[in-house]
Order: sequence, then C-alpha cells, then structure tokens
Amino acid sequence: MIEIQNLTKVYKLNKKQMEENKTKNPQKIAVNNLSLTANTGEIYGILGPNGAGKTTTLRCLATLIKPTDGKIYVGGHEVQEDSAAVRKSIGFLTTDIKLDPQFSVDYLFDFFGHLHGILGEELKARKEELFAYFEIKDFAHKKIKELSTGMKQKAAIAVSLVHNPDIIVFDEPTNGLDIITARNVTDYLKKLKKDGKLVLLSTHIMAEAEKLCDRIAIVIGGSKVAEGTLKELLTETNTMNLEDAFFEYYKEQQGGMTDERD
Repeated sequence: MIEIQNLTKVYKLNKKQMEENKTKNPQKIAVNNLSLTANTGEIYGILGPNGAGKTTTLRCLATLIKPTDGKIYVGGHEVQEDSAAVRKSIGFLTTDIKLDPQFSVDYLFDFFGHLHGILGEELKARKEELFAYFEIKDFAHKKIKELSTGMKQKAAIAVSLVHNPDIIVFDEPTNGLDIITARNVTDYLKKLKKDGKLVLLSTHIMAEAEKLCDRIAIVIGGSKVAEGTLKELLTETNTMNLEDAFFEYYKEQQGGMTDERD
C-alpha cells in the first residue's frame, strides 16, 4: 500500500528561474496538500497535464527529493524515516533518470541486480524472464547510447524490475514510444497487477489511464481535484470519456482561479 498524506513540495527559485516563470514570487508550489491511497493489487493512475506535480510527487515517494510537508508511507515505511526500506521495496522508473550510455543493457541489469542483492541463479532467471518478455536479447550487449528510444525504455523497465518489487512506480512509462512498444509496456503492467503487485502510474495520456487504471486521481496545479474509478469520474462530470471528464475538472479549476483573481 502507498499512503500519501497532505504532501506539499515548495521549490525556491533563483532570479533566473523567476524570470523564466515570469513571476516575482521566489517560491513555487509544485505539490499542494495532496493525499491519496493506492492499494495492493491495483493500478492507480495519477493523471494530469505537464507541470501538474506528478513527477515531483513520485520523486518524493521514491526518496529522491524531500517533501516540504506531509508524510508518505510505502509498504508501511515512511519515506524520510526509513528511506532504505522504501527504495528496496519499489521499482521506480522516470524519464528524468537515464541509464549510463557507456554500458550495455546486460551489464547494467547485472549491476543493479547486485545492488539489490540478487545474485547467481536468481539473477539469471530474472534476466531470462524480463529479456524474453521485452525482446531485449538481440540488443543486450549493445551500449545504451546505441539504442533507439523504445529499446532504451525496455531496458530501463527491465533494470527497474530486476529485484521483483511488490510496488512499481512508473512515471510516464510509454511517453515517446511507438504503438507496439507502448502496448508491450502496458500489457506488462497488467501482468504485474495480475501477479498481485501495486502499480502506481503517472500519465497525461487519457486513453492509457482509461484502459489501465482501476482508480484515477486527477491532479491540476499541484492539487488533487478528483479521484475515483473511471465510472465514478464520468458519472460525476456527466461525460462519456475520460478526456471530456478531465476538461470538465480543468475548466472548473480555471474558473476557480479566475474567481480568486477577481
């Protein structure tokens, strides 16, 4: 289980960043008092536009950055109090973190396997399973820098799952992939759910969230504005698809912001 309780993350901006953001405020609220609970055996989606705070939320969860306020529990471990246990229990994938371009897929899989204490026959079995599923064998000994975007993504997913974690946290896992590779990835996420894993997925692709997620949190401007099953979100907004439902929530938020400015 993942429990996020009143998460807030505030960044301090330097002068250049303030100019780029066209603001005089030296602080930027990336995530604002966000709470959610994702349960074992489900695919939970965080849906929102670019800049909504999705990646910041997942990076806080994965112990890469510290929350300004709030608590996050992953498998019963609080991310700041027991960060090592959190890192051990999750498989984390984000486009912000790249595999070293100078090494081969095979080498990096073994390297991260050893970091997680996966050795010998266990490591060999994991490699055979993941390399076969993602069709990595043909380019396993190529350097990362020699691979296409799709190949790199397959390699990154395999490496992130080397230790067979119970909780999978993927940030935009199909972004930029061709339709065949993307389908390959989403089918594996369904398999992980079937195996009893918890998958927490951030995306801005409506169709992906619609097909994959058991429950969805819609995040806009760093805040959770809605949460529920697809059916619940469509019923609440009186719409026929997730894209239309999202824009109903978005328009509502924009109207609220306008009212506040007035």
